[in-house]
Amino acid sequence: MALSVLPLNRCQYPSWVVASHHFNRNPRPLEIQGVRHAHRSLFARLDLIKAPRARERCFREYMKQIYLSGKWRGSATYAERRSLQNDYLHFLRGWIHNANSEEGAVLKGWVESRFGLPPSFHAGVIDSPDCIKYLTYLGERMRESMRSNAIESQLDLVYEYVQYELARRHPGVFSFRLYRGIRNIYDYIFLEETANRYAVVRMNNLNSFSGRLEYAWEFGDRVFEADVPASKIFFRSDLLPDILPKNEEESLVIGGDFDVIVREF
Repeated sequence: MALSVLPLNRCQYPSWVVASHHFNRNPRPLEIQGVRHAHRSLFARLDLIKAPRARERCFREYMKQIYLSGKWRGSATYAERRSLQNDYLHFLRGWIHNANSEEGAVLKGWVESRFGLPPSFHAGVIDSPDCIKYLTYLGERMRESMRSNAIESQLDLVYEYVQYELARRHPGVFSFRLYRGIRNIYDYIFLEETANRYAVVRMNNLNSFSGRLEYAWEFGDRVFEADVPASKIFFRSDLLPDILPKNEEESLVIGGDFDVIVREF
């Protein structure tokens, strides 16, 4: 990634393995240490439910019970209300409106702490741990995390739920063809290029992709087309509907070095 030293992580593979294009070519499951065990009652309950929408309701209800998601109205103080308002839904919606927002910094920080991949872009290119953009990102990440109720633990459970649902709905599928619209191609590091538009590109540690090519064109005059490992999909809009506007098909994808086809308008 952009920074020279990769931090420790909380998954079963070293950061450099998760970041490599070899991992993306040979997808393997990823698991955040201890999450499924700590919430084993939830996943045991999900195993018994056949309907996907019923499983989604079960997950949301569990988040309300464990993290008091959506239960801020009865709080006694402003700080308590804000803490409960700043739940996983708040941060996902914040990312969708602006990935370079404070909410975006929290999500990128979650990826950095869990998978060891620091961001390479946050309202500008991040090229070293002491550059102003990285320090700004750290400040936003810390400030918004402090105003939340265990947001990183909430995001851990969102990731594990999405991984559970992908495996349940698409058994035996280890990668998905996704598309990312590009406004400024110079924000990306090209590690390899060929004459027929194939390339290896270093992506930010968290990125928005679309499941449909026609949607991706709305975000730029170039599109990266990539086979994304299921294990690198942190969030997918159809698994938790009503977070995104209708008809949008968006996935938040953990970064690294990706093989892409570069399509031009």
